[in-house]
Amino acid sequence: MVHKILLVEDDPCFGSVLKSYLELSDYDVTLCVNGNEGLETFRKDRYDICLLDVMMPQMDGFTLGKKIREIAPGVPFVYITAKSLKEDMKLGYEIGADDYVIKPFDSELLILKIKAILSRCEGETEEAKPRYIQIGQYLFNTELRTISKNEEVIKLTPKESHLLELLYKYRDHLLLRDKALTEIWGTNDYFTARSMDVYITKLRKYFKEDEKIKIDNIHGSGFRLIIEE
Repeated sequence: MVHKILLVEDDPCFGSVLKSYLELSDYDVTLCVNGNEGLETFRKDRYDICLLDVMMPQMDGFTLGKKIREIAPGVPFVYITAKSLKEDMKLGYEIGADDYVIKPFDSELLILKIKAILSRCEGETEEAKPRYIQIGQYLFNTELRTISKNEEVIKLTPKESHLLELLYKYRDHLLLRDKALTEIWGTNDYFTARSMDVYITKLRKYFKEDEKIKIDNIHGSGFRLIIEE
């Protein structure tokens, strides 16, 4: 498996050199030159880890890190910056950074840090996926791809099951339409978007007998699963 890295760095020379070095270590690297471009790129694709500069035009790295955490809480990111003050480092970790690397740095150590973070995250992902998920009155079996209530059992398609897993992962929060499309369908276009709307309608139908389960359509943004107590 080739891991995908989003590198956001406004120094074109340093960014190009670091991108090439990471690619020599068999990573698939996308380079963006400012915070706004980094955010838009992150929304459109799936990345295993993000490397972020702090001092950038249009959107600084701290703001970008916060937005990445809102969109995808499980995606790790590392700050790579010349800002070495304790207050800056503290802010970076408070935002949710997995590491804070100060320039200049040892490139080999950076690779080791990336490998350690990815290895840890993959382990957490494997452990975090439960076989059974209780959704209101329904029991969702993620391995068999079924939802059941009393004697009624509904078999889900692979895409329905994947979509329901994502909705549950982001329950009470916004699941971005772009993220769901790229993660499940691998692309984001008119036809896949319409297809996903059909799957959302099907999931709503499956849960219609439980009024405490709602899948809201947040216009132009995505969907939110709400499970009332």
